[in-house]
Amino acid sequence: MTKPLLNEGQPTHVRRYVFALACGTSWLLYLHRYLFALIKPQLAEQWDLGKDDLGYLDSAFSIAYTGFQIPLGVAADFIGVHLVLTSMIVVWSIAIGMHAWAPTTSLMSVARATLGLGQSAVFAAQSRITRTWFPSSVRTTVQGWMGVFFGRFGGLSANLLIGAVLLGIFAIPWRTVAYVLMGVGIAHAFVFGLVFRNSPKRHPAVNDAEASLIADEDMSTKSAAKKSRVGFRQMFREMKPCAIVNLLALNVQTILSTVADNIFSAWIPLFLWEVHDLRFKEMGFLSSLPLLGGALGGAAGGWLNDQMIRRTKNRRWSRRLVGLTGKGIAGALLLVSLLWYESPQYFCGMLFFVKFFSDWSLTTTWGTVTDIGGSKSASVFAFNNSVAGIGAIAAPAIYGNIAEYVNWTSVFLTAAVVYLLCAASWLLIDCTIPVFDDEAE
Repeated sequence: MTKPLLNEGQPTHVRRYVFALACGTSWLLYLHRYLFALIKPQLAEQWDLGKDDLGYLDSAFSIAYTGFQIPLGVAADFIGVHLVLTSMIVVWSIAIGMHAWAPTTSLMSVARATLGLGQSAVFAAQSRITRTWFPSSVRTTVQGWMGVFFGRFGGLSANLLIGAVLLGIFAIPWRTVAYVLMGVGIAHAFVFGLVFRNSPKRHPAVNDAEASLIADEDMSTKSAAKKSRVGFRQMFREMKPCAIVNLLALNVQTILSTVADNIFSAWIPLFLWEVHDLRFKEMGFLSSLPLLGGALGGAAGGWLNDQMIRRTKNRRWSRRLVGLTGKGIAGALLLVSLLWYESPQYFCGMLFFVKFFSDWSLTTTWGTVTDIGGSKSASVFAFNNSVAGIGAIAAPAIYGNIAEYVNWTSVFLTAAVVYLLCAASWLLIDCTIPVFDDEAE
């Protein structure tokens, strides 16, 4: 496409607007996703639901989220992010409105599954945005901000903005808030669809200098993408036994991490409501503390991992130690935090540090996937992320039943044990064993 008025001078900065849109998408995704944890107490009262019932509603989301990740991720590759991601934002926004409309638990399950469908392949699409819109020299930094910081900040914003302010201070009915969030999501989809294009060369506001800035550092993107496409059956057929064991160890780590972290995404607000009799204002503020810790921990862990690799020159043990210590400290701190179980302020203050150390291993996991996957890291990432869905489906049912039929203390004890098992699994993970022999250095 010829852009005669934009071909000269300094590069334009459209990629910055794309970056802002992508960060906004991550923030909005978690803002919408965390609404359900906040409304669980009222649903339990209105529909006489047990915590096991609420857990099954969470699992409905996770089943759809897991099942549609790969097909919609493939669609984003072949059809393009512009259409697929715009459509997903619309679908998940409508699903939020369905939460407010649903008159029965059965229809609420449909709403939860629709939300899972709409949010399933968002980060796969975001990954493609980083590859097509940003030079290779800054892509990891961009992905860290888009995927980790703004995602975690969206969850924090949900608890503060929706829980403490809208539901707490202003006492707005949650169904009204859900309809407003639906409108905000559809408006964001409209802006995204209007501004975004699948590549810089297709964007009318991008000049040749900016397009060249991005493309010059990624001349082989298309050929590399073709080479990197591999089916899961083919992947396992070509792997050596040691590589299979290594990948499965990484999968176990990811499942355990997902199970443990589910208490922060789905259960803290209800715990504060039931055990400490806190309502939206106090509940929203205190439940945001762990998510703030996670946002900061994600950034700190990436920096720590890079520093250790640079200083020790030992990639395997640098990744292994960051992952092991992060999850191990999180498990130990969660056990210690139970000493302050009766004080919600001190307890949630401790959970800030639990989530900080838990999430500092997140970028280490992503780095390990890149290390062992090489040119096929996209396929390895998709496989590992899909396997994580096992934890996402199982965790709500596990915690819901424990909270309903045992007690809340046992919920946190279970999560602490899972964190410690997750830490131990890092001893079996070796980021220097490639999935395929031809990826060995």
